Amino acid sequence: MYTLIRAITLVLVTASLSLNSFADEVNIYSARKENLIKPLLDKFSAETGIKTNLITAKADKLLTRMVNEGRNTPADVFITTDAGRLYRAKQADLLQPIDSDFISKTVPAHLRDIDDLWVGLSQRARVIFYAKDRVKPEQLSSYEDLADPQWNKRICIRGSSNIYNQSLVASMISAKGEAETSKWVEGLVKNLARKPNGGDRDQIKAAAAGQCDIAVANTYYYANMLNNKKDVAQVQAAEKMAIFWPNQNGRGTHVNVSGAAISKHSKNRDNAVRLIEFLLSEESQDWYGKVNYEYPVLQGVAVNPLLKSWGDFKSDTLNLSRLGELNAEAVKIMDKAGWQ
Repeated sequence: MYTLIRAITLVLVTASLSLNSFADEVNIYSARKENLIKPLLDKFSAETGIKTNLITAKADKLLTRMVNEGRNTPADVFITTDAGRLYRAKQADLLQPIDSDFISKTVPAHLRDIDDLWVGLSQRARVIFYAKDRVKPEQLSSYEDLADPQWNKRICIRGSSNIYNQSLVASMISAKGEAETSKWVEGLVKNLARKPNGGDRDQIKAAAAGQCDIAVANTYYYANMLNNKKDVAQVQAAEKMAIFWPNQNGRGTHVNVSGAAISKHSKNRDNAVRLIEFLLSEESQDWYGKVNYEYPVLQGVAVNPLLKSWGDFKSDTLNLSRLGELNAEAVKIMDKAGWQ
């Protein structure tokens, strides 16, 4: 009898230790590169004692992995860029609501999913960059103006498969409707200086080299070019360009987010909530600005001095859930207009 009781006790203690160990970790699937998230995860572990396990890959690859893993997925937190990608995870039924009073009280509603299935961690603006020696800022006004014939063969922008551009078009659909957006995309495509290729940095470099006069890109790419310690050519190209904030007399400049969500089948849900709340702390928000050159989602957090030097701007407060909801229509419009 004593031997039996001792054996049962040993099993229970072992199970308890196993559960406690399991409860002291959180597994992250991140589409952000390791150097853009790992330092924060290490700090989180140091402060909480919760171990973080990080897997990084392209967003679509991670989503496919979570679908295939189903209930057996080890993922607790999913991190990616662009509300459109977060919407894909939502549509695939991979997420669960983030139950956090802290988040609902501190993060503006338009930067959160309408069903609380994801929350923005940092903001980036998709803006117009112009060649300072060929374009005067008073010639620019809005995204809509990019379809004007005055910009014929003068614009560089990434391809239609790029989620950032899809979200920009989706925001236009929300603001102007499908018919007007279709006309705008058609006009924009006619004004392209070249067939779309490369990333955002390539558009800025092309404009600096005289292949076009205007480039559309995200602000953090420009900031990284200006501060590139290894590639002088990138710095020189960026210095030939300047930022213009579109639609300041209307709805405001289009913004998007990097964001986080909790896996529907998370085994460490409480730890997942704690991690996301940590990533939204003032300290973490400040780190994002200093290292990633992104704007904070929390009001009152200091903006990176470089970003601050570009001046304040009015941002579009469209709920970013709409970018995902309108993505399919945006892609159809882009394809019909011949945006490659």
